[in-house]
Amino acid sequence: MGQGDDARPLRPCLTSDGSPKTRPNECYNRAVTGGTPKGRFENRSRRYLEELLACHGVEEDLELRSRFGFMAFHGGSLERQTDTIAADAAQRSGASFYAVRQPANLRWHIPSSLFRADESTKLQAFFESVDVVVTVHGFRRKAFPRHVMLGGRNRTLAAHLKKALRPNLPGAVIVDDLEKIPTSIRGVHPDNPVNVPRLGGVQLELSPMLRTEPEDLVEALARAARTFSPG
Repeated sequence: MGQGDDARPLRPCLTSDGSPKTRPNECYNRAVTGGTPKGRFENRSRRYLEELLACHGVEEDLELRSRFGFMAFHGGSLERQTDTIAADAAQRSGASFYAVRQPANLRWHIPSSLFRADESTKLQAFFESVDVVVTVHGFRRKAFPRHVMLGGRNRTLAAHLKKALRPNLPGAVIVDDLEKIPTSIRGVHPDNPVNVPRLGGVQLELSPMLRTEPEDLVEALARAARTFSPG
């Protein structure tokens, strides 16, 4: 297990023009952590989330409200704006919220299926408090410049979200057909957090264009959360 919880503050260095620049996060240093955020994720017994949460500057947030939840566990510097979008949608709809935010000097993309509740008491509490969830992610592909992908196993919620998003995002391409979503971002792995709650959920993948000015998106997500009925 990594030991990335060194309490020493990261000292800024200078760029070529004399402005301050933050040093790389100490979790990139194998001598400090015993592991590294780089490389392939072949060891599924390694406690990646626990290591990430011990990294300097990483924040984990939990707010428990209703049985509907929003998550953004690739937040902060990694998939930018996803944590802000999820937090705002949760606040406006009275939904529960969980996020992991990485600092500016760290970008460690741990696969979703390796975020496990037994490595975080806050994540465990979130799963125990919600029945259904929307996980907010960001992706960047030239073939999908203004796209919203609705993955995950709860296809009833996916259809509900598509209906809510369409009037607020007239310029977006909203895809809820799993066969048309790239395999790597479909969100159907049983260990993916989106599928852990009792009713599962939707993995919401947003292209950069949709995250730039997300006000209309947030309002649509909040409305969808308030009006969703599992049936």
